[in-house]
Amino acid sequence: MESCSVSRIMSLGKLAIHRTYLCTLIFRTLPKMLGFTPSLLKRFCKAEHVELQLTKKTTLGTLPELPPDILMGIFATLEIPDLVRAGSICSSWRSAYTSLRSLGQYKLQQTPCLLYTSKSTSESVACLYSLAEKRLYKLTLPEPPIRTRCLIGSSHGWLITADERSEMHLVNPVTGEQIALPSVITIEQVRPIFDEHGAVHKYELSWHTGMHDGYNLPSIFDLDNLRHELHYKAYVFSDASTESFIVVLIHNPMRQLSYARVGDDKWTWLPPHDVYDDCTYKNGLLYAVTSTGEIHTFDLSGPVASMKIIMGASENVSAGSAYIVQAPWGDLLLIWRIFGYYDLEPEPGASVFWQTGRINMYEVDMVASKLKEINSLRAHVLFLGHNQSLCLNAEEYPALKANHVYFTDDSFFWTTGLKNNHRDMGVLNLDDNSREEIISPHLCSNFPAPMWITADLRKMNLASVGVA
Repeated sequence: MESCSVSRIMSLGKLAIHRTYLCTLIFRTLPKMLGFTPSLLKRFCKAEHVELQLTKKTTLGTLPELPPDILMGIFATLEIPDLVRAGSICSSWRSAYTSLRSLGQYKLQQTPCLLYTSKSTSESVACLYSLAEKRLYKLTLPEPPIRTRCLIGSSHGWLITADERSEMHLVNPVTGEQIALPSVITIEQVRPIFDEHGAVHKYELSWHTGMHDGYNLPSIFDLDNLRHELHYKAYVFSDASTESFIVVLIHNPMRQLSYARVGDDKWTWLPPHDVYDDCTYKNGLLYAVTSTGEIHTFDLSGPVASMKIIMGASENVSAGSAYIVQAPWGDLLLIWRIFGYYDLEPEPGASVFWQTGRINMYEVDMVASKLKEINSLRAHVLFLGHNQSLCLNAEEYPALKANHVYFTDDSFFWTTGLKNNHRDMGVLNLDDNSREEIISPHLCSNFPAPMWITADLRKMNLASVGVA
């Protein structure tokens, strides 16, 4: 077994006291101590292309290895990118990393990361920018290549993607796990068109909704083009009551809702309402907000879903997007992202332009069916985009700035529609409405759009949902 003693850095007593500090020292010092050579971390590597590998003849002093419980204690303080790197260093560290995961002892809350693709990497590589470390990592994802997919959502560590046949998958970019979702042809408004050999070669999309029969005849789409019209936004929610996962899809026509449990063979439509902007899941109920500020709840526990309107259309509707967010203090928040500058009919050669101007925030009083405007998040932050909307306590995430909004592209023109558009992403200071960049938009490829994701190492228990 390779030796992983760090006693040349600091004594074990100090190690127990200053674990987080020592973890940083370990990662800075071990490459030189152990004589690492390139190419160990095949999945996680720093953007600077610094890769680590133990040489076969690595020699250290005869001092004892760190006890497994101390290693696990150190690893439990690491954010996931560094944790995965640590687990690849040597056999004893890998054992500690595996034990930490298998025993369910790794519970560190993760700071959201920005996931995007770049033309400077291969089509299968995703870039993960860690806000906690201000460091870029590269991850190789399973086929088909991530740069050929639409990213239509992220939550609980999973990306929801639509491939070049417009079929959807869940992908965990950290673990590499991938799960196929029910076929797109099982969505209420989609029908397959077969060629002379019996293979699906086009799709027919009906324009009917629960409110309207459809004003136009069905449209015909090539396999890779349906996703640009159909998919809007998707989510993965954990349902504790059934120990299963629910995927909710906002889709066209008219941004309707459908859902499927992981392991289902078809999508279930939730008529009759439409024009939904965002969803969340709380206490066994699906909450969905429309573009007019109406809030609906869906109980998906029975054989037939039931729906209630808990808030009527808002008087504060503005040009922009609505979000429904669970606050750490237990309330629901209704957030309006107002677009201040836009040009949807640009001059020839120019691209569509749409930029976030300000954020309006309200607490939802579900008993009185009223909204209470709030002007500050105080010690909290928001993450908005094509991810599951988040409100986090900045005191629990030291890298985040209190009373700020971290946002990425969320307009249909950026996420699944037009390409080569101006990126609308950054950090908005709610104190003075100033904004700053996270990364340069020029680093991102023109497709798919960047997205927030909160890394998660947990695997889905597919056996509990009946998947072989």
